[in-house]
Amino acid sequence: MKIIAIGVNAAFATGTYEKVVSVKDACEIALKIANSPAFRGASKEFIIAEIEKVSQRLYLPKWQANFLIEFDMPNKRGQSPYRLLVDIGGDARHALKALGLTSADIDGVYISHPHNDHIGGMEYLGITTLFNPSYTPAKKDWLGNQLIADKLFLEQEWWPSPPVNSKPDIFIHRKVLEPLKRAVGPGLDTIQGVPNVRLETYFDIHLIGKQENGQTITQVFQDGESTWTIRPIFAMHVISSSEEMASYGISLEHSSGYNVLMPTDTQHTMPPQLQSHYRRANVIYMDCETSIVASGIHPHVFDLINHMNPEIQKKCLLYHYESYPDVPEGMFRGILKAGDSHSYPS
Repeated sequence: MKIIAIGVNAAFATGTYEKVVSVKDACEIALKIANSPAFRGASKEFIIAEIEKVSQRLYLPKWQANFLIEFDMPNKRGQSPYRLLVDIGGDARHALKALGLTSADIDGVYISHPHNDHIGGMEYLGITTLFNPSYTPAKKDWLGNQLIADKLFLEQEWWPSPPVNSKPDIFIHRKVLEPLKRAVGPGLDTIQGVPNVRLETYFDIHLIGKQENGQTITQVFQDGESTWTIRPIFAMHVISSSEEMASYGISLEHSSGYNVLMPTDTQHTMPPQLQSHYRRANVIYMDCETSIVASGIHPHVFDLINHMNPEIQKKCLLYHYESYPDVPEGMFRGILKAGDSHSYPS
């Protein structure tokens, strides 16, 4: 299993603008300096002014915190790997593009809680895969030469949903599912003439965690000759309008017993109810707020430095920061940057 940090920054982090010159323009300026009498002996200020004429503004973004997990197993196109997004960011398409991927390469998504920086990309993933006639071989065979809207509208037996093997998976706790439907429903209700469009029209939904009947459902992914079992882990995130909003992180348990913990968004460095999970984990992907004023809804870097057990600190890969964390050397397992990847078990 490989985990790729496709975004490491906080929800409202913004990038920076830089002035840049293309390679072509830089070469032309260099040739002018070498060959043109007007440039020979030119002052530094003159050369800077010439460069300014051809410079452009380049935006260097800071992607919101989300992860891509790759399992060595057949995906929806019958090839390896199966790619699972852990949350989807405010808009994951840009972070995916940085890896050379699009929605066509994503097989499923796990949703921890319904805040925009974790579900904002659902409309992108749902609509682009629905209208992609080649998303899976089964989708291509099912559509034939028809457009998706015609297939759904004219052949009413498909209302409200295409077959499950033609769309991405959602893995989600039942308490997150209804808020997710309310949040993304209006944006997804967009298929011309087709009634009863809903989340299931776009996604194959898999409930995991404790069910209303008391049964606990896990999800097992094959990874080569071994397996990983995913379990949702409850953590308090915020109390809004006198009601709790949990963020269901995930515990990934390898068939060897190796454990990776991704608490997603939590208020505390190590919630007392989750201490056993933190102690059991071999690696922890840990929130690390670095804002000047602590928000109280994520662990702040000062809390992690001053109040977290040293044994737990050494397991933690830090992310979800505004500015890059300033921490004592060797205290934590590492600080993630966008594009970092780790293979497990390690």
